[in-house]
Amino acid sequence: MFSEGGSFVKGMLLGGVFCLVVSLLANFSPSTESGTEDHHNHHHVKAASKDELTHLSDSHIKELINQVRVYCVIMVQPKILVYWATAAETWSKHCDKAVFYTSEQSKALEAVDLNEKDEWARLRKALKHAYDNAGDLRWFFVAQPTTFAIIENLKYLVLTKDPSQPFYLGNAMKSGELEYVAYDSGIALSYEALRRLVNIFQDEDKCPERGRALWKLSEDKQLAACLKYTGVFAENGEDAHGKGLFNSKSVETLIKDSMNDNPNNVVEGCCSDMAVTFNGMSPSQMQVMMFGVYRLRPYGHNFLDSLVFLPPEGSDND
Repeated sequence: MFSEGGSFVKGMLLGGVFCLVVSLLANFSPSTESGTEDHHNHHHVKAASKDELTHLSDSHIKELINQVRVYCVIMVQPKILVYWATAAETWSKHCDKAVFYTSEQSKALEAVDLNEKDEWARLRKALKHAYDNAGDLRWFFVAQPTTFAIIENLKYLVLTKDPSQPFYLGNAMKSGELEYVAYDSGIALSYEALRRLVNIFQDEDKCPERGRALWKLSEDKQLAACLKYTGVFAENGEDAHGKGLFNSKSVETLIKDSMNDNPNNVVEGCCSDMAVTFNGMSPSQMQVMMFGVYRLRPYGHNFLDSLVFLPPEGSDND
């Protein structure tokens, strides 16, 4: 009887401790990095409208285009070699610098071997490597090879944004009190956001390399928790009309959803025509997507875009 009562008391104590931990996490509100007073707290970042661009001089636009260059951090593993190869042959060639980071080396494809099995620890090492090797690149795009990205649209989104400010953009989600950017839709970071992140990596109490929680958080949530300590918060990337630009679904799925939800206006209900990412496609569908985005054009139709992002010099794709 006493042992049964003791087990009950132990259970009550453990339950109480668990509730306390959940309560503390729910009310988690870390202090921001010292010296930062801009309180960069807006949660919706919109691309410039065409009207806004008309007010910029040609020289200013050219200067912005030259400044908006993207370092792509693509996390791969040999077990998804076909996606790795597809990303290497398609959209990643439009990054100004694309580096693949792997858990172990593959003889078939080039990548930085981080020799790390833990996904969060590997992502940390990849981001630190990108920061150390960025050169004059000031925007970073973090993605998995199962994501399809249109880098020119990412550049358009951040065209008028200052990378010396802490931007952390993508498909913003919420889990309890924690707002984060979904990994499967791609994550965009400004140089300042990455600088703060790399600095907080050194603080094991605030941003541990090996999780110490009762449960393991996904990489995107751990990333958000570490960034929150530095005063950087998740923001939803949107076009000038407020439509989300980072998608966790494929175009096919988004169209099917729109046909059910908006049968009288499928296109408008589907997705932005300036979308940055899609997910959930097979390698073959990604190849078709590449053809549709970059090669298929109606002859004689002029899109009248006010600026042009050319592929990186030496790119053999499109």
